[in-house]
Amino acid sequence: MADQDIIARLADSVGALDAAQWDACAGSDNPFLSHAFLTILEESGSVGGRSGWQPTPIVITGEDGTIAAAAPAYAKSHSQGEYVFDHSWADAWERAGGDYYPKIQVAAPFTPVPGPRLLLRDQRLAPALIGAIEAVVDQNELSSAHATFVAPEQLPLFEAAGWLIRRGVQFHWHNEGYASFDDFLAALASRKRKAIRKERAAAAEGLTIRHLTGSDLTEAAWDAFWIFYQDTGSRKWGRPYLTREFFSLLGERMADKVLLMIAERDGVPIAGALNLIGADTLYGRYWGCTEDVPFLHFELCYYQAIDAAIARGLTRVEAGAQGEHKLARGYVPVPTWSAHYLPDPNFRRAVSDFLDAERMAMARDEAYLEQLTPFRKMAAG
Repeated sequence: MADQDIIARLADSVGALDAAQWDACAGSDNPFLSHAFLTILEESGSVGGRSGWQPTPIVITGEDGTIAAAAPAYAKSHSQGEYVFDHSWADAWERAGGDYYPKIQVAAPFTPVPGPRLLLRDQRLAPALIGAIEAVVDQNELSSAHATFVAPEQLPLFEAAGWLIRRGVQFHWHNEGYASFDDFLAALASRKRKAIRKERAAAAEGLTIRHLTGSDLTEAAWDAFWIFYQDTGSRKWGRPYLTREFFSLLGERMADKVLLMIAERDGVPIAGALNLIGADTLYGRYWGCTEDVPFLHFELCYYQAIDAAIARGLTRVEAGAQGEHKLARGYVPVPTWSAHYLPDPNFRRAVSDFLDAERMAMARDEAYLEQLTPFRKMAAG
């Protein structure tokens, strides 16, 4: 596409854009970047309105009007629901007399899942799309733009544009061709293997655990999960990010991408964990309960996810942000990445210094975490 043919614009919402054209850019691997998922967030009122997430998708079209590149961008009036924390940056900028908000966030809202943030049908348009994001910041005199949980293969694109790169860590489970959960356990040290078996037995005692997908995702199931989600959300965030309608629309429009795990006692749901299914990954997202059962969180969110991934031939389970307790359950540390555009040179310099110090601390932490994985250590020889 020649430079003179490139037209970048802001849209009012993802829902206002052609679904097939958006998905042609986003691909089908990651459900959180799909037109369906992002539109469900909009239509359910989970973003927009007073949520502090104002959809401002940036798209590049050719002369025929077809979308060739897009960025899932949002004007943010706070730093909640991002899982990459910049509150100290906001405090510093505002103490210096600036307005940190609104800022531009390029992300899947409320979703700490790595993936492409430059949705490109034509890969040559990456610099132009990054330039369009920068132009939104510059022309509106905003403090910054942030692309969070960037797929590693896209990092060089942001680095080439001069964005600052920040490193984080998550804990993912990797399927090494296991035929069953016992096959996975065989790869662990004996003590860890026994501990997991005890946890699973204690968690499941007296309970029935069901995996729901497709037409099994009834409104009754969502009603139960909504109670679980509200309980966890109120304790973690003060108020839940998602609305009740979000879950109904998710079941209506993306049922084949949803795996809802429900634990029941005597036919009554007492806990649940929501997962989305990608091309090669099971993504754990939300969990909650109405009865405190020892180890049930680990069972529903980690062990049942491993069972499901093995059964479906998936290569990985990504069980959300943070959580060093995942290490003992076979999840290993994996780096995550974000990219940050700060046009003010003094602010950029201060944040760059902060990131340099943070990277050094993280390198020490990751070296320590690597020693805590439960897998059998191979003898040197």
